[in-house]
Amino acid sequence: MQGKQDGTLRRSPTVTLASLARELGVNVSTVSRALSERPTGVSAATVATVRRAAEQRGYRRNLAARTLRTGRSFTVGMTVARLTDVALASVYGGVDEASIHAGYTTFVANTLDRADLRRRRLDLMLGRQVDGFVLADSHLDGAAIGQLDDLRVPHVLALRGLPGRLSVTTDDLVGGRLVAEHLLGLGHRRIGVVAGDVLASTGEQRTRGFLDTLDEAGVDVPQHRVVPGLFDVRSGVESAAQILATDPDVTAIFATSDAAAIGVMATLRDLGRRIPEDVAVVGYNNLDLAEALPVPLTSVDSRLFDVGTQAMRTLLELIGGGSPGSLSLEPRLVVRASTVP
Repeated sequence: MQGKQDGTLRRSPTVTLASLARELGVNVSTVSRALSERPTGVSAATVATVRRAAEQRGYRRNLAARTLRTGRSFTVGMTVARLTDVALASVYGGVDEASIHAGYTTFVANTLDRADLRRRRLDLMLGRQVDGFVLADSHLDGAAIGQLDDLRVPHVLALRGLPGRLSVTTDDLVGGRLVAEHLLGLGHRRIGVVAGDVLASTGEQRTRGFLDTLDEAGVDVPQHRVVPGLFDVRSGVESAAQILATDPDVTAIFATSDAAAIGVMATLRDLGRRIPEDVAVVGYNNLDLAEALPVPLTSVDSRLFDVGTQAMRTLLELIGGGSPGSLSLEPRLVVRASTVP
């Protein structure tokens, strides 16, 4: 905007590809290629000159024109159970970074792990003509996926996977096994499990990998010591209290998320139990806060940001007509003071 002599404002002339081309003395197609995400057929010097001029003149892409030209909206939808969940926020961070590099915008919606809300949020984003979806809230029943199959909308599952579905996950069976091997190596035999959401592949597989490994070692974990719930602090508090009420001699507790592990630690504190001298605690996801806790938390690094980045790249390949395969990233156990003093 510029000021007139009478004090009113007038809008600055709109900067277009054509006006930039005239100013620089090049073809409009040269300017267009130089401003694309992956410039081809243009020298690096020309790209730098065009982009510098575009920035100085305040050029903005005409997204509506690009949509008409390509048939794409250059937006993707992402569903999560709760974006307040730091683990899911980390996955979203990876999705968003990859989308920025590709010139896409991401819409993210909370579904609270409710089937009815999931359908409504998908319908809302479909109404915005998104090019595809990253789904980070899938349940083992696969209820939401059929809707996208019927409409032939490209989609990729992230973090939570389903058999036969295109997904980017962490190998949670291996992650559970790593925790079991660690606790067995420390001599623990009376162990409790805060299993998380057993309708999500993450909760089911982390628990199964853990229990199968203990079973192979001849260590029995009775059902009353395996308590399902959610992946949050409150579930950790309540589940740990339930485990310790039925079996106060437990020497270790595995929680299938760091948030739940923090709840476990709170319960142990309130009961006067020391960590790890009385009860060892292991979490899952290796959030940044795990290392900063008063007793640093041993946790499985599930590479959340990488899961998001790879999920978005996989979706873009699918949107572009490719045939990508599922990815299962390798987890690693990060040992801290909550299991080893």
